[in-house]
Order: sequence, then structure tokens, then C-alpha cells
Amino acid sequence: MTLAWDDFRLVKAIADRGGLTHAASHLGINHSTAFRRLSGIETSLDARLFERSRSGYVPTPAGLAMVEAAGRMETDVARFGREVLGRTLTPSGELRITAPVGFVTDLLMPLLARFRDSYPDVQLDVVMSEEPLNLSQRDADVAIRASNNPPANLFGRRLSGIAWAIYGRHDRLDDESYARRWVTPGPHVADGRFARFLRMRAGSNRIALQVNAVTGLREAIQAGIGIGLLPCYIGDAAPDLRRLGELEPDIASDLWLLTHPDLRHAVRVRAFMDFMADAIAPLRPAFEGRAAHQKT
Repeated sequence: MTLAWDDFRLVKAIADRGGLTHAASHLGINHSTAFRRLSGIETSLDARLFERSRSGYVPTPAGLAMVEAAGRMETDVARFGREVLGRTLTPSGELRITAPVGFVTDLLMPLLARFRDSYPDVQLDVVMSEEPLNLSQRDADVAIRASNNPPANLFGRRLSGIAWAIYGRHDRLDDESYARRWVTPGPHVADGRFARFLRMRAGSNRIALQVNAVTGLREAIQAGIGIGLLPCYIGDAAPDLRRLGELEPDIASDLWLLTHPDLRHAVRVRAFMDFMADAIAPLRPAFEGRAAHQKT
């Protein structure tokens, strides 16, 4: 009996995702390949690893044992990768960065271009995601996140505060019906912070548009759908929008760079974190809502 690391990865992916389709997508293979490989593993082991049902794939005791072994192997492989990365002498190789979609499109790309000019041997792999990735398993090397409580198991560097305020189209503010309509992130965004704010400020009956992310809020406000909250560095930079009132401290957060403690001294990780800290420093007034000119 010979089992490869990819066999363990497949079994763990099926268990984690409850079926072949999602596991195959996660591993970058097609469904039929995943099915053949699972059948081959079970034949090699002479054991059934999953009970199949309409609701999904449920691991048998043998399957659970293989999943547990895969977890231990995954941890060891990730630890080895961090150790090797930490011994690199010059900034080179792949650096995987995860950041929210809006942050990547509104700010990060010019900074990445400057970083690449300084470190041309580093290949950047950007994962745009609102969800936290597992930095312990090397899903990403560095995370850029807005958070008031970054995970305690990660090494972090606070780059800036992020101020929020209410914005509206300056040419629509005399329209009373427009000023009563809101666009907002949904209740599952940022632990429900935006939904709680709107309940206290306006009530759910005034929501004109709800989105499942921060991305798209500016465009919705610019389109005239309603007023809404925006990070000040985005809202203040839009010439057709006007800040309506003071900063909203209940929505404020901090901008963090996060990495696994084992990677904090890796040359390319340290180079990126130092670069980003220097690049963001002059932008802090904009992030913290202190650089705005009030538009009339």
C-alpha cells in the first residue's frame, strides 16, 4: 500500500467541504478525477472512507483517521515551508498577500507596483478575499485587514486608523426623498456593525440597497441610489460626493498587516511589511479622515 500526500489532501478536502464537487474545485481538479482518485485510495486501503448520501460525504472511522493524519501532515508541511522561507537571504520568490477586494482596487495596486520596482525578484500572488485565511497553513503569507481585534496568534503591525462617515451625492442633497434612502452592507458584514448602526440611525425600512461587502458602496452612492457610510479615504477622494456630518466612531477600525510569527523575520515578508508601513504612513490623514476638504 502506497499513499501519496495528495491522497491525504484529497480525503481531507472532501471531509472539510462535505463532498467531491467543492473538494475538487478547492484542489483545482475536476469532479471525475476526484472520484477516480478517491475510488483508487479506497481500493488500495481496502476500506470505505466515506458514507455517500444526498446530503454529502460523511467520513467513516477509517476516513476520520485519514483526515486526522492529513491534518498533522499539513501542519508539518506548513511549518517546514515557514522555516525554509525564514532562511532565505534575499527578497525573492513568491509572496502571497490577501486583502479585501475594495482595498486592492482602490489603493493597493500602485503600492504593489512600487514594491515590485524595489524588489523585482519577488513574485506577488494577491488573493482578494473578505474572509480570513489560515496564515498558519500558508493560505497567505501576509494579510492586510481592517480589524479592531486582530487574531492573537498572529504577528501584526498597525498601519493606521480607518475613519468612516456618511456620504451622499452633493447634487442630490436637496432632494428629501434621496436623503432618506440608504445603501448599506448586509448584516453579515463586519460582525453586523453596519446593520446595528443603521437600525439606530434610520431603521431598516429606509434601506434602498444592501450589498454583501463594502465593495460597491461608493458606486451605489454615486449612482444616486441613496446615502451611505464610506471609509473617508474613499469618500473624500470622490469629487461628486460630500461628507454628511462628523466621523462615525462606532464604525471605525484599524488597518493591520498580519503574518504568522514564524514568518515575521523571513526576508521577503519583512521587506513587504516594512515597505507597506512606510507607504501608508503619509496616507494616514486620509485614512483617518483628517485630510478631507469639505465639498460644497
